[in-house]
Amino acid sequence: MNRSTIAVKVRGLTKRFGDFTAVDMIDLSVKKGEIFGFLGPNGAGKSTTIKMLCGLLLPAGGEGSVGGYDIMKESEEIKKTIGYMSQKFSLYDDLTVGENIEFFSGIYGVSNSRKKKREEWVLEMAGLQDRRRAVTKTLPGGFKQRLALGCAILHEPPIIFLDEPTSGVDPVSRRNFWDLIYGMSRSGTTIFVTTHYMDEAEYCDRLALIYRGRVIAEGTPLEMKQKHMPRDVLEIEAGRPVEAMEVLHRQGIETALFGSLIHATVISAEHAIPTIRKAIEESQIHVFRIERIMPSLEDVFVTLIEAA
Repeated sequence: MNRSTIAVKVRGLTKRFGDFTAVDMIDLSVKKGEIFGFLGPNGAGKSTTIKMLCGLLLPAGGEGSVGGYDIMKESEEIKKTIGYMSQKFSLYDDLTVGENIEFFSGIYGVSNSRKKKREEWVLEMAGLQDRRRAVTKTLPGGFKQRLALGCAILHEPPIIFLDEPTSGVDPVSRRNFWDLIYGMSRSGTTIFVTTHYMDEAEYCDRLALIYRGRVIAEGTPLEMKQKHMPRDVLEIEAGRPVEAMEVLHRQGIETALFGSLIHATVISAEHAIPTIRKAIEESQIHVFRIERIMPSLEDVFVTLIEAA
């Protein structure tokens, strides 16, 4: 990759807390204008990594840059270059919507000539033009989330870090939030987002999966499915899914529950379907259908984490 096209680059990034290694020798490159998804279960090291990239935590080892600034030596410059939205909404609950926006525009040093225009932009983007005087803690979760995003990017940073930005927000608000992210990416902003929602991972240009402090896979959503899912995935609709899963486990077949449907990972769909149908029906459980499907990212990640 050409150096001028890189927004974030780290090599051997490491962080320890006493004897515990939270982030273990991570290598990452994120291109300018890219939506980069950083995925993993809770406690995998996502938030620790993002805090090091934002200049909020000093790494124990490794090297790297964010927006051209050294993560070891130029953390203050990095903070001026980026927007950061933390897992817990960074708003002040007791301030009004307008007071929060004004406070953050001051923190980020938005010039007086741009201040009014940027504050109006946040209100419009968040859909809060008529709630400027509302106390922030009275807002529904989706509005709070958009306001927090607006406050984080008042200064129009070229790189934005979003740490679990849609956690605890309803599905419609999540979808609207991703529409905003797409819009910013199209205008050239780099988005680095952590999430544990697998459907959101599909929206990213590229992904990295972190588990126990290490990156165990990286690529586009399609590459992840093609490269890391050599086996077939079957979707099974059966009368008593939990009992049907137990039957398959006794057969040594890997399964996971997706709502009321079972996903089974097999070497060959053609050979496995008759065997699976027979085993379930012999247990007096009705099988409505079994079909081979394109693996979801959740299938991929379950497989990768089990292997790790």
